[in-house]
Amino acid sequence: MRIFSQPPVHILLIEDNPADVRLTQEAFRDSGPTCYLSVISDGDEAISFLRKQGEHANARDVDLILLDLNLPKKDGREVLQEIKSDSSLARIPVLVLTTSTAEQDVLAAYDRHANSYITKPTNLPEFLALGKTIKGFWLNHVKLPTVERVRYR
Repeated sequence: MRIFSQPPVHILLIEDNPADVRLTQEAFRDSGPTCYLSVISDGDEAISFLRKQGEHANARDVDLILLDLNLPKKDGREVLQEIKSDSSLARIPVLVLTTSTAEQDVLAAYDRHANSYITKPTNLPEFLALGKTIKGFWLNHVKLPTVERVRYR
């Protein structure tokens, strides 16, 4: 179990659907001081946030990413490829959280080194249960890497 004196885990949710954002926020609401959730709604902005560019120059380092595949500007597959190809970001665990059950999407995500592929539940109780499972595993059991990230200019 995580000790509360440690800094909260910073989760970046990259999701453009407002309803799914609200469901995820609800699922993580009871995390208390162990979790901090940031939300970005398009792929280009997500990369800027992770690289601390522009308006995100003072963004907190991210410990865990929840990534939708179908995003505006730059889709989730491209975002995943950029994250895992960048040595300063590659160690951040990326959980693909999407509505797609297509085998080609599953394979494409793992080919790009996703840490997991999760199909979004279709109702609130299942979504809340999934949030509890993610929190239980990633916040309480997994040792996340703590590395200084390179600042981009």
